[in-house]
Amino acid sequence: MNLLIHDLTAAEWELAKDDYKDWTVISDNGTIRPCIGCFCCWTGGKGECVFRDGYENMGSLIHEADEMVVMSRYTYGGFSSFVKNVFDRSIGYVLPEFETAYGEMHHKKRYAGDRPVTFRFRGSALTKADKEKARNYVAAVCRNLRGTVKEVIFDECAPAKTGTAVPSPRSAGRSGILLADCSLRGKRSNTAVFLEKLREYMDVPAQILSLSDGISPDEAAAAVSRAGTVVLGVPLYVDGLPSPAIRLMEAVKEKYSGDPCRIYAVVNNGLYESRQNDNLLEMIKAWCSDCGFIYSGALAIGAGEVVGTLMRGQKHVLWPARNALIRLSALAKAVKGSEENGDDYADTFLFPRWLYILIANTNWQRLKKTAARGKQR
Repeated sequence: MNLLIHDLTAAEWELAKDDYKDWTVISDNGTIRPCIGCFCCWTGGKGECVFRDGYENMGSLIHEADEMVVMSRYTYGGFSSFVKNVFDRSIGYVLPEFETAYGEMHHKKRYAGDRPVTFRFRGSALTKADKEKARNYVAAVCRNLRGTVKEVIFDECAPAKTGTAVPSPRSAGRSGILLADCSLRGKRSNTAVFLEKLREYMDVPAQILSLSDGISPDEAAAAVSRAGTVVLGVPLYVDGLPSPAIRLMEAVKEKYSGDPCRIYAVVNNGLYESRQNDNLLEMIKAWCSDCGFIYSGALAIGAGEVVGTLMRGQKHVLWPARNALIRLSALAKAVKGSEENGDDYADTFLFPRWLYILIANTNWQRLKKTAARGKQR
C-alpha cells in the first residue's frame, strides 16, 4: 500500500491524481477534528484515536505504507493546518514511552524499521532560507516519529489567495494584553499554567483566551486584532505548531495583516530539552514577519509536564521549575513594559534527563493499566 497525504485544491488534484492511482489518499473532506491531547491513542494501547472521523487510524496507515508522500503548502516553515492536523492525529505511530535517541529525548518505536517519507512543499518564490527551515522541520518530525526523510521537493505555485485585510484602527482600536492559549487540553493544559503564572508576575490586567473553549479561528483572530500586545501560549505538537494554532494564524494573516502589534510567546514541550522548541519558535517568527507584527521574544520551556505539574501544586517542591519561574518573571517584565525580551530557554534545574524519562515511563505504564481496568468493567 502506498500512502499520500495532501492539501491540494480540487484543481491541483485534477492535475496530479493520475500519478497516484491505486494509492491510499488522505485529503481534507471537512470532517477532521483536531488532536485535543487526551492521549487515549497511547493509553488505549493500540494507537487508535477516539475520534471516529475517518482519520483515527493514521498511525497504522503510516506503518502499512510501502511508500509515503506528503504534499503541503509551505506554511511558516512547515505544513498547512490540514496536513499538520493529520500529523497531530498520527502520534499513535509511536509509543508514549521515552528513550534517548540522536542525543536527545524521543518516543520509542511502536513498529520496527524507519518509515521513509517524501515531502513536497508548494510555495511562491521560496528563498534558500525558507527551504532550509522546511528541511530542518521535516528532519525533526522524522526523528520524533522515528522515520527518515527520503526526499524534500519544492514546487513553485501561485501565491495563496487571501481575503481583503480588514485592519482594526491601531491608533484607536488596539489596546491591552491578550494571552492566547493555543492548547486544546483545557484545564489539563500546562500552557494554561504558564500563562496564569505570567499574568501573576505581570500584575496588570490581561485577558486569557483559550482555544479549548470552542472559539472559532475567526473569533480568536478578531480578539488578536484588538490587542496591542499578544502572548501566544503554544504546546509543541509533532515538532511544530499544533493545527489549531496554525488555523488561528492563517485567519489573522488573512484579515488583519499590516496592523502591527507586539508578539511574545511562551512555548513548551513534553520532551526534556527546551531546544526542541526551536522549529516552533521559527514558525511564530515567520508568521510575525508575514503579518507585519513585532516579534519581541519568547520563553521555551522543556519538560513541560514536570514543570507545569509543580507550578500547579504550590505545596510541592518547585526546584526543578526554578529556571522556568525565573525566566517567566523576566518575560512578564518585558511584556508589561512592551520591551524586547529575546528568546530564552528554560530546562529543568538539577533534574537530569534519565530521571525525567524514568518518571515519565512509569507514569505511562500506570495510565495504561488504569485504562485497561476501565475497559474490563
